[in-house]
Amino acid sequence: MQIARLFTALALGAATAAAQNAPMTGTQGDYVVRNFTFTTGEVFPELRLHYTTLGTPRRDARGVVRNAVMILHGTGGTGRAFLSATYAGVLFGPGQLLDTARYYIVLPDGVGHGGSSKPSDGLHARFPKYTYDDMVHAQHALLTQGLGVNHLRLVMGTSMGCMHAWVWGYMYPDFADGLVPLACVPAPIVGRNRMMRKMIMDDITTDPGYHGGDYTVQPRGVIAASQLLFMMTSAPLVQQRMAPTREAADSQITAYLANRARVTDANDMLYQFDASRDYDPSPHLAQVTAPVLAINTADDQVNPPELGIVERLMPQVAKGKFLLLPITPQTRGHGTHSLPAVWGGYLADFLKGLPER
Repeated sequence: MQIARLFTALALGAATAAAQNAPMTGTQGDYVVRNFTFTTGEVFPELRLHYTTLGTPRRDARGVVRNAVMILHGTGGTGRAFLSATYAGVLFGPGQLLDTARYYIVLPDGVGHGGSSKPSDGLHARFPKYTYDDMVHAQHALLTQGLGVNHLRLVMGTSMGCMHAWVWGYMYPDFADGLVPLACVPAPIVGRNRMMRKMIMDDITTDPGYHGGDYTVQPRGVIAASQLLFMMTSAPLVQQRMAPTREAADSQITAYLANRARVTDANDMLYQFDASRDYDPSPHLAQVTAPVLAINTADDQVNPPELGIVERLMPQVAKGKFLLLPITPQTRGHGTHSLPAVWGGYLADFLKGLPER
């Protein structure tokens, strides 16, 4: 009998471990917004918004969803990138911080990205010139009209999604209990950051093969743009560790650029970077009433700490806290935004401090 119980316990333990280590897939879907009006005044008859969800929404006695968490991806990414072992495997599993048995996780693909409507669907450079405001309006429509979510426990975001979280803070100030923007600043994109973006866009549009966006073969400008993107988002210490020899460095950058060439559409990339052109939450920070936990890292080349932008602006946020994480062997430059093993403890403290509803 004891041996039988032992084998049963071992089997249950193995099953639990397998469940925890199994890749998360979530539920995918599309919501179509009819006659979506962009800030440019352009009207799009059917704007497709792709999404992935995990867990189940839970409503209080008044019908308000209380357990929804929306996580917003970076430039060129998709919501499904958050299903990785280093993200979902740290946050979404049984007993973890955003355990999907407790939380309803919403992972949208932003306009112009992933499975959502984008230039490469067929309109090419005739696709509406969307902005971050448009992307946030579309996310709100997906939640409220498509998924029936009328409130969020958290809006989290990485890089571009970080900037979207700030926009959510003043555009829909009562919609979320808390905001966690990772790897950005609540200020216009100027200086080196803007210069890099302009060079990326110019590499695409000035390539003779671009043909005003109506190319049949991807213009080689995508390679030059991807080279700049690498320099923009990489971190010297990380690359030094990963490529300690000339051969390793050459091999890694060659593989990176070859992969970018396989998966990148020039119009999509152009639009993705151009969308940040009028981003500027700084005049609206007093309107951000939800608690904010903003996290950057000292090795982030996109948001270099020496600029001191967040430190200067955060006092305008009524319930804002800013953390600048030091460089450690665990940080990965700008990409630290997707490593909750590094910053998850701070998120746990932030969640504990949010008011219960």
